Amino acid sequence: MSNSISLPQGLNDSVESIGMSNGLTSVFIEVLSISGSILANTNREKELMIWIAQRDQSIVGMGTVSFDIDKMPWTIDHFSVEKSFMLKVILRAIDGLGWEKLSYEPHQEFIISALKQFYSMIEVFTQEHVNMESYIEWTEIEEGDNRPTIPIGYPKCEKHDVYLTCHGCVLCNSEV
Repeated sequence: MSNSISLPQGLNDSVESIGMSNGLTSVFIEVLSISGSILANTNREKELMIWIAQRDQSIVGMGTVSFDIDKMPWTIDHFSVEKSFMLKVILRAIDGLGWEKLSYEPHQEFIISALKQFYSMIEVFTQEHVNMESYIEWTEIEEGDNRPTIPIGYPKCEKHDVYLTCHGCVLCNSEV
């Protein structure tokens, strides 16, 4: 099994989809989560990082975290700021921001290649392809849900200083 990240119809000829092994996917999600947790200042930036960290294979299952860029929780009103933030997160992850928090040494050639391809995908993604339903659905709080999708107050892991998701810490979960 493996995972992929794709652009929506109409853009999928612009940049090739990313295909990653389960191991590479885990590293990809972890380094983005670290970089984004360091850089996020606004609630929207924190939410984008929580969404990324929720692609936690150690909890949701190997080979089950593929996604299309338009399924990310973009908003129309703040798209340009959100896109700029994501591009910055990717560039800083490529630079190795926070990699010392990993409990292993990632294969730099593979992860940097995947991150560069993801950068290209985000770069060509436009506001007209934003699917607000994805954001609305993702942020819905279900009655009686004691583990909301977006943890109240945007708490961070005490050990790794990354944003927690409804699944806990993506880095702690991978260490188990």
